Amino acid sequence: MITKKKIPKHIAITMDGNGRWAKKQGKARIFGHKNGIKAVRETIEYAVEIGIPYLTLYAFSAENWKRPEKEIEALMNLLVASINNETPKLMKNEIKLLTIGDTGKLPLATQSQLEKTITKTKENSKLTLILALSYSGKWDILNAVKKIIENKELNENITEKIFEQYLATKNVPDPELLIRTSGEHRVSNFLLWQIAYTELYFTNTLWPDFGKKDLEEAILEFQNRERRFGKTQEQIEC
Repeated sequence: MITKKKIPKHIAITMDGNGRWAKKQGKARIFGHKNGIKAVRETIEYAVEIGIPYLTLYAFSAENWKRPEKEIEALMNLLVASINNETPKLMKNEIKLLTIGDTGKLPLATQSQLEKTITKTKENSKLTLILALSYSGKWDILNAVKKIIENKELNENITEKIFEQYLATKNVPDPELLIRTSGEHRVSNFLLWQIAYTELYFTNTLWPDFGKKDLEEAILEFQNRERRFGKTQEQIEC
């Protein structure tokens, strides 16, 4: 059973396996993306239920722009429709929507729908849902460096705390748990700075099949791990 006192403050998820799931059904890749929405909905609902403050979903990476144009167009249309359809539920469940990434590259219709929902949900406080769109960890770090260089008031005494305020995730706690579905064992350029001490959890479940039980299992394993942050076991036990 999940221990309420040890609930992760921030969970990040790489939602992988939509294409392979569709292929198993003999369908086009977009069929997998459409069915992945159910997993997104169930994951968000359970996160609210157990009191997770922050949830970040890797929805579209910077590298995903290399995919076929038709698939990208279908994905963006699906994103717009999904956000529009889910906004009432976000409001009902007091969920705030944010985005991270180079979102200026997204189609204007996608940007517009995102901005509307972000504005509408900005006062919600039960869960902060962060969509990583056109995002890469390398872009995030490089972008932070560029902003620091542009800021004439900063000197050479830049600390980690100062640097983090220039990342896309400023004012958001680092993830305590990163989940990746589909059996792949890599971070794929996701939150590279932020996951320095994050617990990694990999599952063979393809994203459209991921649900409440899968998230619960990941959290249970997280709660059974010993997090030392460089300290010895004896120091932790003191």
